[in-house]
Amino acid sequence: MARVIFYEKPGCKGGTRQKVLLTAAGHEVVPQSLLAEPWTAERLRSFFGDRPVAEWFNPSAPRVKSGEVVPEKLDADTALSLMLQDPLLIRRPLIQVGDRREVGFEVEKLDAWIGLQPVDESFREMAENLMSKDLQGCAHGGNHEHHHHEHGQGGCKGHHQKETSCNH
Repeated sequence: MARVIFYEKPGCKGGTRQKVLLTAAGHEVVPQSLLAEPWTAERLRSFFGDRPVAEWFNPSAPRVKSGEVVPEKLDADTALSLMLQDPLLIRRPLIQVGDRREVGFEVEKLDAWIGLQPVDESFREMAENLMSKDLQGCAHGGNHEHHHHEHGQGGCKGHHQKETSCNH
């Protein structure tokens, strides 16, 4: 089992789900605040590998959603400079195991890298349920695919605000 350094926005429900999956697979998760970390451009860049610059960004970040920051139009140096000034722009989570670093929570990639299968049968159903979901972003991730109460009533009634609070 691996020691996973997990850079997240504290309180983000998507990050919580990701950590539960890692823990159920027997990994030691060491959560770190992405927002409080004293990043350097070189260190931050090491998580992105050969991904295109646009994939370095959190698509739910307020400045991306508003169109103020357009990741597809940025070069690497400009992107890193913006991210150092505003860590909410950084795609989450940043994950480090040993010397290897990755960005995002791609279930297939992580399963092949460190394994995401539960170590205990009692966790299997929960793990399979989590792995079947899109764990890339925050809960709802801006796509608003969530369940409403029967008979068309209920809506989000405020919980939507809590679940997307990790976007701010």
